[in-house]
Amino acid sequence: MEAWNAAYVRVEDYLRAHRIHNRLHQSRLIQAVLERAARRHETNPALEPTTLAAEEIEAAMDEWFAGILDDKNIPPDRIAAAGRVALLISDGPQKWPYAFLDRHHVPPDFARAMRESSMQAGPDMQFSNMVPRPIDFGTISEAAGETLERFEKWPVLRTLVLWAVFLATLLAIFRATR
Repeated sequence: MEAWNAAYVRVEDYLRAHRIHNRLHQSRLIQAVLERAARRHETNPALEPTTLAAEEIEAAMDEWFAGILDDKNIPPDRIAAAGRVALLISDGPQKWPYAFLDRHHVPPDFARAMRESSMQAGPDMQFSNMVPRPIDFGTISEAAGETLERFEKWPVLRTLVLWAVFLATLLAIFRATR
């Protein structure tokens, strides 16, 4: 029983992640998913109920998305992604809270919104040619570069400047706190 409770919680969380917040509709969907998982569990009791429930909710969603989107150009492995994007873009769970995973009573405007929100491939890629040009950083970067090169040549100068900056910082902190 503990494993089935965990499966229930997993499916409930999964539905909530898809913005299905209506408790009554959630309960109906969870019951249907768990019934399908229980039938599969009877044939193979070695399988975990949570795993079966997760597989069943995925299969139900894939079937439902394929039926709603009704687009033969979408490969089967992309149906789930296209359906989820369309569901979020159309704001289906908010506008039609009882239509999610309902095979018999899908409002026509919801189905239309899902199809219109479906992902469309962008334009074909076109190759272009960009000529590399040297980057001009201006006079400040040249002066900074020369200074850094001078510091590299004279390590004693570099050490003295770093100590001067450190002491100036300490002096500034001392004066600010007094």
